[in-house]
Amino acid sequence: MARRGKKYLNALKIYDKTKRYTLEEAIDLLKEMNEVLKRNFDQTVEVAYRLGVDPRYADQMVRGSLVLPKGLGKKVKVLVLAEGEATKLAQEAGADYVGGEELINKILKEEWIDFDVVIAVPEIMPKVAKLGRILGPRGLMPSPKTGTVTRDVKRAIEDAKKGLVEFKVDKSGNLHMPIGKISFPKEDLLENAYASLEAVLRAKPPGAKGQYIKSMALSLTMSPSVKIDLNSALRRLQEVA
Repeated sequence: MARRGKKYLNALKIYDKTKRYTLEEAIDLLKEMNEVLKRNFDQTVEVAYRLGVDPRYADQMVRGSLVLPKGLGKKVKVLVLAEGEATKLAQEAGADYVGGEELINKILKEEWIDFDVVIAVPEIMPKVAKLGRILGPRGLMPSPKTGTVTRDVKRAIEDAKKGLVEFKVDKSGNLHMPIGKISFPKEDLLENAYASLEAVLRAKPPGAKGQYIKSMALSLTMSPSVKIDLNSALRRLQEVA
């Protein structure tokens, strides 16, 4: 087991690891931890879900996307893979990189991944398929399910720039996603957290049996995780919906 530093151990003293907190309390604790940890960068707040699904079965796969209402707090680099008229639309909409086969070959030959989101028009997807081994493991492969394979390139770029988050359950039934920076006001982090919970609920697959969301936790990029009182979060989500 890796040894923890003094700052990390001090952060552990701030809260009770066995207790489940409301989202409001958890964000307060993370802000307090951030002061103790004193990292030299603006840490990302991440939410983790433990789901009651077996992603080996297609009807239990959980995948989707959402545009966080308060954004991600970072500049998002968007790559659009397109040909013909769509390339002009993508350039006008503010894509950072636009191209077709030449960019596909660049990614293949150089394993170039200097971008955060990949959007593709449907017509080019047969050529994009060969990028699966590079983009797939990094969560960058465009998909109709996440809105990144589309003819509405302008809207897809706008959503990505605003704070589009794609999520996918891993083989162990866990799902992680960022919900902003710790420097965000508490109210903004809360709004993003509830939007995340709503999106995961909406993505419940038809084959899910029993309790769908088993647990939920919040953490910083480099911090202990804080367990969430899931029932409290679900009740609050119903109130704000």
